[in-house]
Amino acid sequence: METTSAVLMKQVTKRFGEVVANDGVDLELRRGEILSLLGENGSGKTTLMNMLSGIYFPDGGQIYVNGQAVSICCPRDAFDLGIGMIHQHFKLVDVFTAAENIVLGLTGEGKLDRKAIAAKVKNIADKYGFDIDPNQKIYDMSVSQKQTVEIVKVLYRGADILILDEPTAVLTPQETDKLFAVMRNMKADGKALVIITHKLHEVMDVSDRVAVLRKGKFIGDVSTCDTDPQKLTDMMVGRAVELNIDCPKAKKTTERIEIQHLTVKDKDGVPRLSDVSFTARGGEILGIAGIAGSGQKQLLEAIAGLQLCEPGSSILYKDEEWNPTAPANDPENAKHVHELIGKSPLDIMKMGVALSFVPEDRLGMGLVANMDLTDNMLLRSYLSGRGVFADRKKPKKLAETVVDELEVVTPSVATQIRKLSGGNVQKVLVGREIAMNPTVLMSAYAVRGLDINTSYTIYNLMTEQKLKGVAVIYVGEDLDVLLELCDRIVVLCGGQVSGVVPREEATKEGIGLLMTQFRKEGAAS
Repeated sequence: METTSAVLMKQVTKRFGEVVANDGVDLELRRGEILSLLGENGSGKTTLMNMLSGIYFPDGGQIYVNGQAVSICCPRDAFDLGIGMIHQHFKLVDVFTAAENIVLGLTGEGKLDRKAIAAKVKNIADKYGFDIDPNQKIYDMSVSQKQTVEIVKVLYRGADILILDEPTAVLTPQETDKLFAVMRNMKADGKALVIITHKLHEVMDVSDRVAVLRKGKFIGDVSTCDTDPQKLTDMMVGRAVELNIDCPKAKKTTERIEIQHLTVKDKDGVPRLSDVSFTARGGEILGIAGIAGSGQKQLLEAIAGLQLCEPGSSILYKDEEWNPTAPANDPENAKHVHELIGKSPLDIMKMGVALSFVPEDRLGMGLVANMDLTDNMLLRSYLSGRGVFADRKKPKKLAETVVDELEVVTPSVATQIRKLSGGNVQKVLVGREIAMNPTVLMSAYAVRGLDINTSYTIYNLMTEQKLKGVAVIYVGEDLDVLLELCDRIVVLCGGQVSGVVPREEATKEGIGLLMTQFRKEGAAS
């Protein structure tokens, strides 16, 4: 079947100071196809698509749309050419309805005709298989519903070339299947789609063709039916990479965190966690599974001393001197059990609890965007300085080590964090927290936005920590990874524990069922 070129990029180049983000890239996108754009973090994928969507202007090269040379100076130029980008971080106004967000910024007659807007949104939804209520407020929506609004927003404006940046990052497997069904419907309608993702099984599932970037250069493209995850990984990295997650057993495990009847409410009094009980052991990786908003964030923040907990809640930390075989009423052994409820992060640190935390919000909570790499390392060690002066030598050395070992793409350790790509920001955060030599390591979506090579590096680092006796608590969204990496999986459903499943008994279907249906039996372990 003959295909028509929707977009042709020839020798497109983009520089940021001395950094060449895209170096003479040639890329073609055809009508009626889904193209996956792959590459390691910092390879220039998002930058390239930002030029196509009008956010950046190329320093060199030419872009052709429908065979015509074009100049895309701003997002409005892109919209006029039928190009729409759905970003990883949504651009929606929470207090507006779906319909109000969809028409926001439009001019001309009919922009305030609610009935006409709702009718047009319904036509789009029916045509492609969306499930959307035009009158629902954004703040009442799930992540997948917000994403639906973003996609409908660009379709409403007439886009027939769509770019989706990490669209499945926070979706459940069921929500991902629905999105892919919609994408296939759009492809069948003749639209051209680009999907930026690091999940190779999704690439194989939904795309027709794969284009690979490496260090800003175009490496090549290949039909999806003619390749496999191993070949794609080798293209991205430039060498053979082993795609195996080892889950060796630690020589011994010890109770480290004991959670009993943990309940957390939000500022409106709505329970986000309700009567949660389980234990985390040193020498194991404990996975936390659940659809977005099931209480994962509140759980880790409660352990870290960042959430107010309801009366009756208990989070006990048992230090390395605690003896599991001692009598329950042994006063000497009781000295090694510490209640974390009511303690601030600083209090917890002063108690001698070596706790590291990789939060979900990498820039809002984990790192300071306007600080450089060294200063962000210093945030975890400034109290160890003598007198009024902080020791900057050790943080700088640590920053250099993290950059080297995790292959962070940055001009230097003096570069501000906000100037790094999302994946490289995550590498810095994970590297810093692991370097603190914790006894408890908690991570929320540690590999979100990371390329496949770096993801496996992080998995191996987690396993190394486990074998050192660290209690690793890993919140993940990829069930395949959870099943391979974790020794046990705690499943949350609506803020409650619906099951604690040993690795040997866990299946993808079983975990997925527990994520959506609360079951009381076997809830605590």
